Amino acid sequence: MKFLRFGPSGFEKPGLLDSENQIRDLSGIVSDITATTLTQEVLGKLSTLEEQSLPLVASGVRLGCPLTGISKFIAIGLNYSDHAAETNSPIPKEPIVFMKATTCIQGPNDPVMLPKGSVKTDWEVELGVVIGKKAQYVNEESALDYVLGYCLINDVSEREYQIERGGTWDKGKGCDTFGPIGPWLVTKDEVGDPQNLNLWLDLNGKRMQSGNTSKMVFSVRQLVSYCSRFMTLLPGDVITTGTPPGVGMGIKVNGVSAPRYLVAGDIIELGIEGLGSQRQTVIPYSN
Repeated sequence: MKFLRFGPSGFEKPGLLDSENQIRDLSGIVSDITATTLTQEVLGKLSTLEEQSLPLVASGVRLGCPLTGISKFIAIGLNYSDHAAETNSPIPKEPIVFMKATTCIQGPNDPVMLPKGSVKTDWEVELGVVIGKKAQYVNEESALDYVLGYCLINDVSEREYQIERGGTWDKGKGCDTFGPIGPWLVTKDEVGDPQNLNLWLDLNGKRMQSGNTSKMVFSVRQLVSYCSRFMTLLPGDVITTGTPPGVGMGIKVNGVSAPRYLVAGDIIELGIEGLGSQRQTVIPYSN
């Protein structure tokens, strides 16, 4: 099933995408889309429900982040070997883990705002993993049992803040609007193998990123297990799993580094097979 949240920011209602790609209102069944409301009992009930019995939502409605109640937004760095190569970084021997601020989370098509004074804001299409139940020291073999579903994420990044300002990566990853999630939370049964999904990202209509999750250095199983060794994963926590090559900082012309960063007016479009697509307009900083 494909779950979503629709409506004005801060006032979203729960919904699902039906078999005809129409939005249906779920507010009569669940109060909101969270990992705790989407229990096995609720999922079982919804699987037998006639979609047409749910209220139809008008097309063109704004989509928000497809779930709420995210306590942690965990990110993995350099998790595609070819992306590590384009940034002149070694392939990690263990997952690189950092955090994105939950205040950066927004809807899939909301504008991306350049931080004040930013000149190196970049794009990253990524597979997101949504945790379905509390996970502590889980082994790799059972790690997917703790996954509720998957989603599309743009891990927007400010490279100067991330790399040149000292300390950890976090300060370049959590700026407002730097976490578009959605359009849907797709349950794991519908996704199947998370290690065989195509990813892509276009900038102003030009393909910049193209990859497949089979190229991950560390699989979803490994990442869930690994992160659960260092922190308790709670229902609704999101792990964004790294990006394939083609980011702005890695662009080369005739073998010479020629990075291209985001500017106001740029249009970012991205998607993952079976998980939908996003479209963001880049806007200047405003307070």
